[in-house]
Formats: sequence, C-alpha cells, structure tokens
Amino acid sequence: MIITIDGPAAAGKGTLARALAAKYGLAYFDTGMVYRAVGLQMLLNQNNADDEKAAETYAKNLTFPLMIQLSEHPDFRSAKGGKAASIVSAYPSVRKALLKMQQDFALNPVFKDGTPAHGVIYDGRDTGTVVCPQADVKFFITASSEVRALRRYKEFQEKGIEISYDEVLKDVKARDERDATRASSPMKPAEDAVIFDTSELNIEEVLQKACHLIDSWQKKLEK
Repeated sequence: MIITIDGPAAAGKGTLARALAAKYGLAYFDTGMVYRAVGLQMLLNQNNADDEKAAETYAKNLTFPLMIQLSEHPDFRSAKGGKAASIVSAYPSVRKALLKMQQDFALNPVFKDGTPAHGVIYDGRDTGTVVCPQADVKFFITASSEVRALRRYKEFQEKGIEISYDEVLKDVKARDERDATRASSPMKPAEDAVIFDTSELNIEEVLQKACHLIDSWQKKLEK
C-alpha cells in the first residue's frame, strides 16, 4: 500500500503521516528530508545558497544512510535549515537528482532500522503528483499561513530556538511563494487527492477521517 500526504509546511501532514504509518505498519518517508539533507550540507560546507552546481553534487551523492545521519544535526530541523532546504528544492537539477531515490523507495520500502516494510507513507509537497502518482490513497493537508506559522513558532519555542512569530510567518509565506511558483512542479493537490483544511481541526479529527478513507479503500480490495 502506498499513501501520499502532501501540503505546505506546518499544516499537520507530518503528524498525520507518522500516526498512519504506526497504525498500519507502513514505512515512513519524509521527502522533505532529502532537501534538508542537501541544504544542511550546503550550510556545513559554507556553500552559497545560490550555488546550484554544489547543491546538485550533494543531491547526486545523497544516500538513505547519509540522510538519516544528517537528520541528527541540530540545524537539520531549524529555521535556518528549513530555509536552505526550501531554496535548494527549487533547483530543477536537484529535484531531478533526488526524484529517483524517492521513487525507488516505493519499490523496496524499509523502516528506519533497515527492515523491509509492506508499504510506505510519503510525506511531502508533490508526492501524489510527481513522486508516486500511482499511490493507492492520496491526501492534501493545508491550513492558513497564520495557523501554520503559530504551530511552527510553538515548536521552536519548545526546542529552545529563539525566533519571533513574525519571522516564522514571513518564512512560511516565503516558502509558500517559492513552492507555488517553482517552474518544475508547482505545489498543488493531485486531482484524486482528498483535501483536509486543518485550520479548525485537531489531529484526532483528521486522523479519524483519514483512517475511515483508508479502511474503505482496503475493504474494496477485499471484495
């Protein structure tokens, strides 16, 4: 079973994806990690964010174990790391280099410890339209920019990261603009995706709705 969950930053897609992966025993692939891994390498090696060639080189040499290793770095999930990831993800050469890695994972999905899984849940921005358009179930999770910025701001506060709400909101809006206007594949819901606006919904409500749809799909296969 392949499930894709797309949407903008801090909409709640990651929380939903992890919950569904645990419930249905599926591997979890956060596709944003590949871009964060490349972005972090740019930061660690002091490359200019505009150096597309350097970003492409890192992308071509990225492996799953290296991505997991880089994910342990403090800046991997920081605001600075997120900005770098968003910038490199806009480069067509980087997206092309990383796309095959993401697509191949669906053929042989594994859990974080390397053991085989019988399916995968993709968490990203265009997994249902570009990475796995053949997915069995597709979701698109969204929320207002203000709500998403507040969620991200609270996450940073809990981690002890000093940043203002206005800075987070500015970054969220900038990332939305880049995602919406990138030439390679502007972020948008797949035609057959189920859309959830989480501005007024909590995770339990979204999870319940998603499980109902997945269970309905599984029952159809059994008939």
